[in-house]
Amino acid sequence: MGPDGGPVTGRVVLVTGGTRGIGRGIAQRFADGGDIVVVCGRREPEVPAVAEFRACDVRDPESVDALMDGIAGDHGRLDVVVNNAGGAPMMDAATDSPNFTRKIVELNLLAPIYVGRYAHRHLAAADDGCIVNVASVSGTRPSPSNSAYGAAKAGLLGWNRSLAAEWGGQVRVNAVVVGLVRTEQAHLHYGDEAAIARVEKTIPLGRMGTPLDVGEACWWLASQAAAWISGAELEVHGGGEPPAFLGATDTD
Repeated sequence: MGPDGGPVTGRVVLVTGGTRGIGRGIAQRFADGGDIVVVCGRREPEVPAVAEFRACDVRDPESVDALMDGIAGDHGRLDVVVNNAGGAPMMDAATDSPNFTRKIVELNLLAPIYVGRYAHRHLAAADDGCIVNVASVSGTRPSPSNSAYGAAKAGLLGWNRSLAAEWGGQVRVNAVVVGLVRTEQAHLHYGDEAAIARVEKTIPLGRMGTPLDVGEACWWLASQAAAWISGAELEVHGGGEPPAFLGATDTD
């Protein structure tokens, strides 16, 4: 039953960090598909969320536990969780503080583990409960100046594979391995429009992704079209990153 006493017509979906950037695009895609979408973050978004907002620090296990019980209690169930909350600024591995590194690992690895752990009992009771982990190409190749983030995302992919095996028959668990995406904060990472254009020339499909591109991939992995897919890592990166040495060769 829904919070108003009526039947729930769509799935109940949680998108962590779904108030902006990639997370907002993911939440929008599920909402457009008719699902009941809940997004969470540490504070109310400045721009109105595309879905129901609930405050939660996903790095805090007790807060996560309360969030899951609250969603299931209010909406009658929880069907899909998208572990999207994450990110990190650039850092120097030789000089960054231990506290800084700890916070990066907490947000990008421990938080998704907490979310999965406390969502499990609700997802296992659903008809096709599933988790989609938002990983990154930073976890599959070297990530200089972002090494702690890359290590955490690599750990997330390992957890994704292990959980799919451990929870087989109860909850499907998959990941999207996301490449360069243009969000409202792209200028902080890539620079001005000219710099972004140069970056886009390095991508085989000729452009950065959009939050909705990632949303489409997450939505598909959570759909019945992917009902026999678990433990997968779907690469969403516009064709990847050609080897750097190719730019230095002279084959003419």
